Amino acid sequence: MASAEIELRGHIIDSYILPRVWGTIEDAGARFIVRGMQVGGSETEPSYARIEVVAESDEQLAALLGELQKLGATLAAEHDAATAFVTQDGVLPDDFYSTTNMPTQARVAGQWLTVENIEMDVAIKVDRAANRVYACPMHDVRIGDEVVVGFDGVKVEPLERPRHHEAFSFMQSPVSSERVKALAIHEVAQTMREARAHNGKILFVLGPAVVHTAARQHVATLIRRGYVQVIFGGNAIVTHDVEAALFGTSLGISLETGQPVEHGHRNHLRAINTVRAAGSLAVAHERGLLGDGIIAAALEHNVELVLAGSIRDDGPMPGVITDSMVAQGRMREAMRGVEVALMAASMLHAIATGNLMPATVRSIVVDINPAVVTKLADRGTAQALGLVTDVELFLGALVDALAD
Repeated sequence: MASAEIELRGHIIDSYILPRVWGTIEDAGARFIVRGMQVGGSETEPSYARIEVVAESDEQLAALLGELQKLGATLAAEHDAATAFVTQDGVLPDDFYSTTNMPTQARVAGQWLTVENIEMDVAIKVDRAANRVYACPMHDVRIGDEVVVGFDGVKVEPLERPRHHEAFSFMQSPVSSERVKALAIHEVAQTMREARAHNGKILFVLGPAVVHTAARQHVATLIRRGYVQVIFGGNAIVTHDVEAALFGTSLGISLETGQPVEHGHRNHLRAINTVRAAGSLAVAHERGLLGDGIIAAALEHNVELVLAGSIRDDGPMPGVITDSMVAQGRMREAMRGVEVALMAASMLHAIATGNLMPATVRSIVVDINPAVVTKLADRGTAQALGLVTDVELFLGALVDALAD
């Protein structure tokens, strides 16, 4: 038999952290013994629990402690985080610590340090000279880097239920196509206002359906009002936005009539070719080729564009990053300071974004397909609010909600 004592602190009862810990222990085939508990006397007071976890083997206990740590448990006996040095570029030690997207701390030289730029599924790199710890993807580690191994000396802070009603108190509600969308949209708008009130950044992740559904002007309006600081997307969103500006079509379908136009199937290629001839999106805009859509508004208002390409892209459009690791790095950099992320009609880029951002970023995913919304939560972005609805109707209502 093997055992260890863990501690839980905070609003562990009304945020369902304590029962989740108990359930995880039981599901693993282990046992628990509550050694001490103090329940907060009111809704604002934190609670505390000290629990002994008993497993069949050291291996089972180690695996279980790793799962419990993700729920906010810490070992009762505090130790510094164990570390090891990287011996091969791009390769981590076998027992490296793999992060969640929750706020995380590592104990170094007796001091708890907040892990900077936290995201899920990366390592924790230690800089003792600077007294700092960082989230670091596997491919970025270099020989001599010091990284955390094992589970000792690491704290994870799970999301708790808000103490009072706030604009994102619905953030962990289940995905539903029957949600009262008007209320949700107004609360999303209020969240965006609050972020901008102290210069917090707002990220839009856009799929080509934003153009197909004639919602591009709504996004352009939000950019011009100062509600978008960063845009993530791919070759398609920029290509179809330019196609709409040049030819009034999206994938050869007239945005005015909804009918296919003659030879329209080549319009997206003509759009790419036109910008490639100009040399860049900026030059094309200077020549008046981009109209008043998303890319034009983004260039005019210094919105950061990170366009990550894929194997199926035509062209590609100038400005699209064709190296996926370079694109991932650019997305990480652009995420700094983002407080609100709105992901509209984009499954692959939404999932990629979710993998890169902290759980504290207030996230909204909007798609007509409920599978897109649930996939994002299934892949670890459980904090995202999912709205199953038409993206053009949502963005139009959001523009109206932010009118003043």
